[in-house]
Amino acid sequence: MNIRIAQGDIVGRIRSIVADLRSLEGPLLPILHEVQDQFGFVPQEALPVIADELNLSRAEVHGVVTFYHDYRNHPAGRHVLKLCRAEACQSMGGDALAERIKTLLGIDFHQTTLDGSVTLEPVYCLGLCACAPAAMLDGEVHGRVDDELVTELIEEARR
Repeated sequence: MNIRIAQGDIVGRIRSIVADLRSLEGPLLPILHEVQDQFGFVPQEALPVIADELNLSRAEVHGVVTFYHDYRNHPAGRHVLKLCRAEACQSMGGDALAERIKTLLGIDFHQTTLDGSVTLEPVYCLGLCACAPAAMLDGEVHGRVDDELVTELIEEARR
């Protein structure tokens, strides 16, 4: 899925976001969240603009974007399926579930289906250890995920 945004549009929109949020204490994370909310990802072209506006180095901004797994450097699919990869979920069949999901979608982690409907991402603990294995589809958390539920979730996402 390719999304093209004109360079001038990116710079103008990023500067507007920074202007709105720069007065916050520690504004970098809120700015990056807003950029991702508006664009669906954090475009590479945004990094030097944010760095310049906040008087940070490009390396500092890049380091934050690459450190936090929730920031994307490319657009996600229409739906994002996150599968817990923490120990409790793995001990309750999470590895087999991950393989089942990859097979059903025909993709690996950090990839998007060819039709652009689903992006699969690993996440490390959704806080549902007692209901393992857990998954999250578009922000809605599901516990005790089995083959039947994961098939339903994927069918829902592909509609």
